[in-house]
Amino acid sequence: MQATNRPTPGHPAFPALADAALPARVRAILLQVRELAATQLGPWLEATLDGLENQLFSLAEGARSSSEQAERLDAMRLLRQHRAAFQPRFLAALEGSLAGLRAPPPAEPAEPAEPAPGPALALVEDTELDRAIVLREIARRQVQRGGSELLLLAQRFAVLAATPAFELEQLPLGPHALCQCLRTAGDALQLPPEAQLLLYRQFERQVMDLHGEFARQLNALLDRAGVLPGLVYTPYRPPRASAPQRRSTPAQAANRPRPMTGWHGQGRGAGWGRALAGLPGGMPPGAAAGTAPAAAAGEATPAIASADGDPKEVQAAFAAMRELLAAHRAATRPAAPGPAVPPQVLPPQLVTQVLGSLQSLPLARARGQRRRTMQDLREATLARLRAEHGPAAALPPEHEDAFDLLSILYQEIGRQVRGDAPAQDLLERLQVPLARAALQDQGFFVAERHPARELLNSVAESGATWLGEDDADPQLVQRLEQVVQRVVEAYDGDPAVFELANQEVQEQQRAMLRKAEVSERRQVEAARGRDRLAGAKHQADAAIRACLAGRRPPQFVQALLNQAWADVLTLTALRHGEDSPEWRERTAATARIVEVTCDPEAAPDSALGTQIEAALRQVGYHEDEAGAIARRLSRSEDDEVTSRTELTARLKARARLGEDAARRSEPLPPRSAGEQACYDQVRALPFGTWFEFSLGAQGEVRRQRLSWYSPVTDHALFVNTRGQKVAEHSLDALARMMAAGQARVVTEERSRLVDRAWHATLRLLRGLAGRAEPAPSGAGA
Repeated sequence: MQATNRPTPGHPAFPALADAALPARVRAILLQVRELAATQLGPWLEATLDGLENQLFSLAEGARSSSEQAERLDAMRLLRQHRAAFQPRFLAALEGSLAGLRAPPPAEPAEPAEPAPGPALALVEDTELDRAIVLREIARRQVQRGGSELLLLAQRFAVLAATPAFELEQLPLGPHALCQCLRTAGDALQLPPEAQLLLYRQFERQVMDLHGEFARQLNALLDRAGVLPGLVYTPYRPPRASAPQRRSTPAQAANRPRPMTGWHGQGRGAGWGRALAGLPGGMPPGAAAGTAPAAAAGEATPAIASADGDPKEVQAAFAAMRELLAAHRAATRPAAPGPAVPPQVLPPQLVTQVLGSLQSLPLARARGQRRRTMQDLREATLARLRAEHGPAAALPPEHEDAFDLLSILYQEIGRQVRGDAPAQDLLERLQVPLARAALQDQGFFVAERHPARELLNSVAESGATWLGEDDADPQLVQRLEQVVQRVVEAYDGDPAVFELANQEVQEQQRAMLRKAEVSERRQVEAARGRDRLAGAKHQADAAIRACLAGRRPPQFVQALLNQAWADVLTLTALRHGEDSPEWRERTAATARIVEVTCDPEAAPDSALGTQIEAALRQVGYHEDEAGAIARRLSRSEDDEVTSRTELTARLKARARLGEDAARRSEPLPPRSAGEQACYDQVRALPFGTWFEFSLGAQGEVRRQRLSWYSPVTDHALFVNTRGQKVAEHSLDALARMMAAGQARVVTEERSRLVDRAWHATLRLLRGLAGRAEPAPSGAGA
């Protein structure tokens, strides 16, 4: 195949973002969207082609004729020959759809007066119709599963396109759009129609089943870029006339805590602006984020909201914090006598220069010596200034306050980072660049998203106390060490250094996310399999009890029914279901077994024995064992070939089907009102909700993700930050732990370590200033 058939982002068939008539900021955001799509979808597209190749090979092996086998092997040859063009063409088509975001919709083609005759084209038309139907059904199923994430994307892309909210069928990067890209890219493979349909099915399994996570990643990216930050979807529910007191205002609905469902490093980072509510002279909630009222209410706005607050609002909020800080000093520090010499307040530029000189010095600490604190850094800066400008040299008051705020914040962060974690050393090395960034930009303490604070959070969370020994990722720690070293070497007041550092950390976190998702999917599938097996086991036991209906066959026969024959019924229910002819045949055989074994006068039923023996061999019983059991279940007298003792020993030695999955629990004690409320809350939580569990008397905390639970059996699966299974609980046990304070839901607002430390800082300042703190907005604080 010639190189011209391999489309790239610059392929003439697809417009490129670089050439699109878009505002500069919109183009920059869409370029980030394109990069995220390439990073996220690339491995999934490769897995799609791998799955297709394996499926074609399996079909070729099982082909019923040589011609059928040749067709599938030829499809494999075409796939291998042209697969290099698939992913570039897919991404080029995707970029083309983004480039045309603000282009007017194409005019509807005029319908011909008469349908063009062409019976020779009927086969092609039927094939095209089949492909369109399959793709439309794939997209429709994903739209139904997409939930609120797709609705949020429709609002955010509408802001970028300066149009009303998109319908989900026209949503850029939505299920329908990706299916169109698939059809375009699939043509490059030149596969026959049957193989094309197989490709579509593989795409559904490998890509579309993960589209929900891709949509969450897109929403997180657009949120960070300032496109309707903090936007939430709250479905409209008509108020009940009989209970007007239950109605809540839109503001209350917007402030309702949401459980954290994202993975490590994917938190929204909300709460900095809202945490300042109630400060004297402080800005209202959300003002720091520059969020328009319409965005807070979940409506689209025609402009992209800024990630930084208005300078006047930032200054007002910082002034409010300084007022609380003054009260904090008065409550914690004894009154000092006035200086003998009036202080000489130095210009901010001199302070920045001194910090720059300290940043270039290597950080050395003797064995056993404590780590440097932010207060130590302040004292070192002041000592250097006094050595150069005299003993009366003093920091500007706003710098003094910034240092104090940083010192308290660092102390709160240190309490939530393990003492032996590498993150402690990285936090110490970041002190000087962070101090320079905070002194230069007061938005460090105010803005919802600040690049220096984002890096601080990533470093701190790599060693958070809620991580277990197997939770930390050594590759992420290594990348953080490299990034911190570059920041220390390169930062000289340019926030772009922190931005680039964050991008590199996010790339590593996305790689971690993909691995965690794969691991979690395996664990969830295994848990679902065990749950289905448990259900089938319970169904088999119920069928046996129903057939017995109070009759009592010999005790040994009952043991064989409840063990060997129950395995047969379990496998039948698992494979075919309770409405199948196979299940009806097995239950009829069960009734016949009870009838024959309960009647001492009944003659042996050879047909029943043959049926039982065949069924037992299907579930793994050896021929001699199956025959011995069949003879005992098809007659009312003992078997003379195999003794009871020998058969009992064989049955005890073998593992039963579903033995571990069908543990019967004792009747649960009644729940208290608080436990029932927690139970109702748990059953309404989405999959992926994070919990914090208190372990032991030392107050140790571990975060675990509720990956899946069965609404039938109440079985719940928990994994760690790497997608590895760490615990299993029943929902009842989880509710009781929540009521006892041993488990709590992690909310988005308090999910990130730096946000929790900031809330703790403000609680400390408010408490010592004698001001009431607003009620926490959710658990996990």
